[in-house]
Amino acid sequence: MRRYAIRRSLTIVPVLLGVSVLVFSFIHLIPGDPALTMLGERATPEKVAEVRARLGLDRPIWQQYVLYMGKVLHGDLGVSIVRGDPVATDLLRRFPATVELAVSAIAVAIAVGIPIGVASAVWRNSLLDSLARLGALTGVSMPIFWLGLVLAWFFGVQLRVLPTGFRLGSGTALVSWTNFVLLDAALQGDWAALVDALRHLILPALALATIPLAIIARMTRASMLEVLSREYVRTAEAKGLSRGAVIMRHALRNALLPVLTVIGLQVGHLLAGAILTETIFSWPGIGLWVYESIESRDYAIVQGVTLFIAVIVVGVNLLTDVLYAVVDPRIRYE
Repeated sequence: MRRYAIRRSLTIVPVLLGVSVLVFSFIHLIPGDPALTMLGERATPEKVAEVRARLGLDRPIWQQYVLYMGKVLHGDLGVSIVRGDPVATDLLRRFPATVELAVSAIAVAIAVGIPIGVASAVWRNSLLDSLARLGALTGVSMPIFWLGLVLAWFFGVQLRVLPTGFRLGSGTALVSWTNFVLLDAALQGDWAALVDALRHLILPALALATIPLAIIARMTRASMLEVLSREYVRTAEAKGLSRGAVIMRHALRNALLPVLTVIGLQVGHLLAGAILTETIFSWPGIGLWVYESIESRDYAIVQGVTLFIAVIVVGVNLLTDVLYAVVDPRIRYE
């Protein structure tokens, strides 16, 4: 497995290289002059030319790309054109908020989606199965921005039981150690802050988890139906094993392989969907940061975040491939 992991890791190098070329090229197609954005519309042509020269924008595109990748390989994602802050520093400061949101969403999707899929397959064509399929279809079809607004309106405005924005309430003070609010509150023993952070996390996590939950439920149902029809499942039942033991020990584990693939692929969806979710709920992660950067044409931030997310998605897919052997012992990597 180690040799396979090394070979598989080498294959992601050209993928990341291609992503960097595409990101760098697309960003330069955005209308507007970054130097003029920094200085304002009243800037003199001489000052604009000076800033363009300092940023390397007066060089050919290929030279700009080589310089940019050289900095990226040394951990330098550039400097914000509007704020002047290092992109890598702001990225590390904001990324924990997105991680908390994405991990909470995928945890909800897995914890709810897999049991629903299993129950739907076990009681096929029942009322439960029909309701589960209807709910999964609705979840896949429902736009995140619409669901987020509905959740904020219903639970935050009408019922007033949950907050609709930010990570903590205005009256909650918490010393930031790791930028992970839940972890910081637990480490400091500040249970009031922990409860407040969980209350702020509920609505955005539910909104972001809806589509992955529906997809995981549908994939689990389809995979379980296929496995339940196999000979070894009927053999296990014929040996006198209980229905629960057959489902959990024999059917579910073998049905998890395609589900694991779907879960790995949902990481990219969660990071992309976080832009809408964080914007709706004013969640201070990289999604809201990218949205604000696009509005201000701060393409250095957009470049850095896009490349960073691409590395994460490719890494998670690599990890998913390696985990196949853990889920299914029949798989051997030669």
